[in-house]
Amino acid sequence: MATFQQSEVCIRRGIQMATAYDVPADKLIKKLAEELKKVDTISPPEWAPFVKTGRHKEKSPVNNDWWHVRSAAVLRKIYVDGPLGTTRLAAEYGGRADRGSKPNKAVRGSRSISRHTVQQLEKSQLVQKQKDGGRVVTAKARKLIDGLSTQILKDMAAQNPELTKYL
Repeated sequence: MATFQQSEVCIRRGIQMATAYDVPADKLIKKLAEELKKVDTISPPEWAPFVKTGRHKEKSPVNNDWWHVRSAAVLRKIYVDGPLGTTRLAAEYGGRADRGSKPNKAVRGSRSISRHTVQQLEKSQLVQKQKDGGRVVTAKARKLIDGLSTQILKDMAAQNPELTKYL
């Protein structure tokens, strides 16, 4: 609801901003991860190269900068689904655990990764605690995500002229 009101206000001023709802998630997460690499307070912990991302995984992530990609994905998820807590985030990044001959079972992802990611986003002032529980994005994060979304939409419109009506 708040996103609709903000974009309506921007249209009245003659400036239309795209939001995270308007662009593909994979493109936004990639650009957001590049921006988060520049932030000093977001860095992988010393145990990050050795950890699995959940009980349902057999190996650790192959991508070297997976921490920044996960941080970007968490920031986008809080933006879209907000307010979210660490337990809910762990459930979002969970999967089906192979239990041998027993039927597979849905399990949560690593709460430690979710907790450390959210704490780092909080130190960067991109996320803040809500008094009722969970975290929500700050105005700084909303500005960052909306700016990147607008840039992505402009790049997509350059490749596909039919998208220019959304600019």
